[in-house]
Amino acid sequence: MELGLKGKTALVTGSSRGIGRGVALALAAEGCDVMLTGRDAAALGDVADAIRKSGRRAGVAVLDLRDKGAASSLIEQVRREFGGLDILVNNAGATKRGDFLTLTDAEFEDGYALKFFAHVRLARAAWPLLQERRGSLISIGGTGGRKPTAEFTIGASVNAAVAAFSKCLADRGKEDGVQVNCIHPSMVETDRLWKRIKAEMERTGWPEDKARKEMCRGFGITRFGAVADVADLITFIVSSRGTWLHGATIDLDGGEIPVL
Repeated sequence: MELGLKGKTALVTGSSRGIGRGVALALAAEGCDVMLTGRDAAALGDVADAIRKSGRRAGVAVLDLRDKGAASSLIEQVRREFGGLDILVNNAGATKRGDFLTLTDAEFEDGYALKFFAHVRLARAAWPLLQERRGSLISIGGTGGRKPTAEFTIGASVNAAVAAFSKCLADRGKEDGVQVNCIHPSMVETDRLWKRIKAEMERTGWPEDKARKEMCRGFGITRFGAVADVADLITFIVSSRGTWLHGATIDLDGGEIPVL
């Protein structure tokens, strides 16, 4: 299927590992040049090498998007190296789990700094470039925003905010020609999920297969997601085949969320 992505430029945050890495490689495989960002220079270099070997261009920005000036400097680097921007994938950010009564203000602030305010600043800085090319913006939230639980106070709040912010941007995007959507992935096979599986194995004494099966049962999902599940959906949304998908928040969750 021709997706019309050859020659497009994408910026994927948090692209040194996990979902961000998978998205960056998937877009490159469809012909995009990609700007990679994160704090692990070696890991970003590995992803950049893989993209360049496929014949596409890759830029690398080692930075912390919590820093207030990072977004504007990153977009200036994109403009300088690639001349414009067609796709922005706001993926960076993880939040701390724990008891609400022991989570500190600093931990709440850190969660919002990377997974909400960084998205806000980057969207603001990138918007003129996206508008010039009638581009696409996708923000990655998480199903915690749809199914809040006591131990995920920070993450649930942040993910809900990401979805609401995306709706606001989509409303503006109708006038400015920028496609905006949000994806709430459920449990995806990344290093972070493996830590949870390992902790469950240690807590229960179960072998890995049983721990995985029981965790899926507990979350009400058919299986854990693969990074490719998220990357493939994003690649479709930002392609020429997905242009009418606008203002959506998609639960990519294997059936986790039981409500409309």
